[in-house]
Amino acid sequence: MTDYVLLYEGGSMPKGAEEQKQVMAAWEAWFTSLGAAVKDPGNPFASASTLIAADGAVSDGSGGASGYSIIVADSLDEATAMAKDCPVRQGGASISVRETIEVM
Repeated sequence: MTDYVLLYEGGSMPKGAEEQKQVMAAWEAWFTSLGAAVKDPGNPFASASTLIAADGAVSDGSGGASGYSIIVADSLDEATAMAKDCPVRQGGASISVRETIEVM
């Protein structure tokens, strides 16, 4: 079994208490359906960020990742299949599924 990071990009946060309740219920149902495959349910990212270039220059970050989750799967194909039902897509976000490589 390998860890896969689901990196969420874009999308929007729910507006109002009722929409937030519905979105959280969708996430809870999705995590429940994945069961033990959920290693870290993750969190959304704040919009403020900085970018550090290869030369060390620091600038304001823009766009990019909006959150993450970490799941465990036997293959990239299996992780991708699990990610397809992620409720983040309902808010307009895309998902990049990335296999981690254990080096330490």
